[in-house]
Amino acid sequence: MITLQHLYILTGAMFAGFALLGARDRTNPRRLGNAAFWGLVAASFFGGDYFGDLGNGLLVLTLVALAGFGALGRGNPPTTSAEERAASSERRGNRLFVPALVIPLTAFVGTFLLKGSGWIDPKQATLVSLGAGVLLALALGYAWLRPPALAPLEEGRRMMDSVGWAAVLPQMLAALGAVFALAGVGNVVGGIATHILPSGSLIAAVAVYAVGMAVFTMVMGNAFAAFPVLAGAIGLPVLIRQFHGDPAAVSAIGMLAGFCGTLMTPMAANFNIVPAALLDLKDRNAVVKAQVGTAIPLLACNIALIYFLAFR
Repeated sequence: MITLQHLYILTGAMFAGFALLGARDRTNPRRLGNAAFWGLVAASFFGGDYFGDLGNGLLVLTLVALAGFGALGRGNPPTTSAEERAASSERRGNRLFVPALVIPLTAFVGTFLLKGSGWIDPKQATLVSLGAGVLLALALGYAWLRPPALAPLEEGRRMMDSVGWAAVLPQMLAALGAVFALAGVGNVVGGIATHILPSGSLIAAVAVYAVGMAVFTMVMGNAFAAFPVLAGAIGLPVLIRQFHGDPAAVSAIGMLAGFCGTLMTPMAANFNIVPAALLDLKDRNAVVKAQVGTAIPLLACNIALIYFLAFR
């Protein structure tokens, strides 16, 4: 049976490839720092279950040290030339999107068809199918485009080197959210909110909940990490139990309020820093600055939606 552990091994192998190729990249003056960083990420996928809390903690601190002291650089791995890529694009046109579309299609179909097959862990059907889609897309790309053997790894390394440490930030912040929830941060925030909120004021409670979701998301970079804290502090005890709000509306629209924070923070690296790096924007915060004008009015709309829809 294919489990999530097999997917971890596959991902670890990819990062190990980045580390090995990075170590031999003479175009990157900080190649050893890159090799160490991606090698440690690979190690976390290969052996994270065996390292224990102390081992994983030391690994994360080493990653932070490498990134914080500027040990990462950017190389220029040779794969295909710009002229070759332009010619391929002109010849194949929009058909080049076919390998990319294979990935979500395989994940969608696999989720429904393979869950009860006995071949894969039914609890991880979507993730395993996603990994299978990546392998199918890779095989299709090799058969159709016939790139150099190491081109996928080299181009993947180029992208990861461009993004740098921000590539692993979402995972770290999601883990931080779980730590906050276990540490009882929600109870602390709930106690503070109880003293701040005017007694019996529904609109104030809704506003603090929605704005709190956005702010915590900005700090953590992940609305899914912020939700357990704010739901435990205000959503469940105040909006649902005290004011008898609809749990579905409070939860779903509260998440949308958190996503408004996603638009306004560089901590949401996969949404805001990665595009800036891939587009070679001079200002790494350009995406965030462009989105603030949308995020704030949208947050106000979510406050209104919770108030009018969750308490009918």
